[in-house]
This record gives sequence, C-alpha cells and structure tokens, in this order.
Amino acid sequence: MNTVDKPMSRASNIVRTLGWTLLLLLLMGSGLYFWFQSESAPNLAWMAWTKPTAIFFITIFCLLIGMCLWEAFSPGGGPRMGILRFETTRGDRLFLSLLGSAFINLAWLGLVGPDLWKALGVSVLYALLVFSFV
Repeated sequence: MNTVDKPMSRASNIVRTLGWTLLLLLLMGSGLYFWFQSESAPNLAWMAWTKPTAIFFITIFCLLIGMCLWEAFSPGGGPRMGILRFETTRGDRLFLSLLGSAFINLAWLGLVGPDLWKALGVSVLYALLVFSFV
C-alpha cells in the first residue's frame, strides 16, 4: 500500500465509524423516546418532566455515549491549541459547547421569549464553531 492510499483508508474508516455511531445514537434516542411514550415508562410526574425536558436529557445522554464511542474508536483525539490559547480535547470542546448553549438558551429566554427553536440553531452553530476553532 503506498502513502496515497493510507489517508483515504483512514478517512473512510472514520466516516464509517461516525456513520455507525450516528445510527446507534439515533436508535438509542428513538428507543428511549418511544419508551417514554409507553405505559411501562417510569412515573416522573413528581419531577414535572415534560417531553421537551426528556428529549433534552436524552440528547445529552446520546452526546456523551457518542463521545465515548468516538474515543473508543479513535483514542486521544490530539489535544490542540485553539483561539482561546489553551489545549483542549474533544471532551473539553463538548463541555464548552454544552455550557455555552445553556447560556445562549437562557439569554434567549430572557431577551426574546419562550420560542427556543432559533436559539437551538444558534446553539448548534456555536457548537460547530467551538469544535472547529477552540
């Protein structure tokens, strides 16, 4: 195998791994969602859980599982120096994305109102920027 084939092979392995990971996360998330819709779901009324709250926590859970799988298939991830001038790993960038998204949504609630769909878009854009530049 020459040196030209190695990057393509590595890239195809990464894409395949990410595809399987996303499929697994989608199946887990949909399974949890449908479980919460069934009669056998736990009674969480004492916590005043709503569907959006359950979806939020399922999403966080799936992100953490996805990061664990990513780390298992591609260990280390190479800490890098970003625009904040300190080394960050994938886990650090996920934490910064989640923390920033929480503040974006809280600010949106306070300044704009309860329609959070646009805030979700801003949060996803923020997360993409954090994973790209931090």
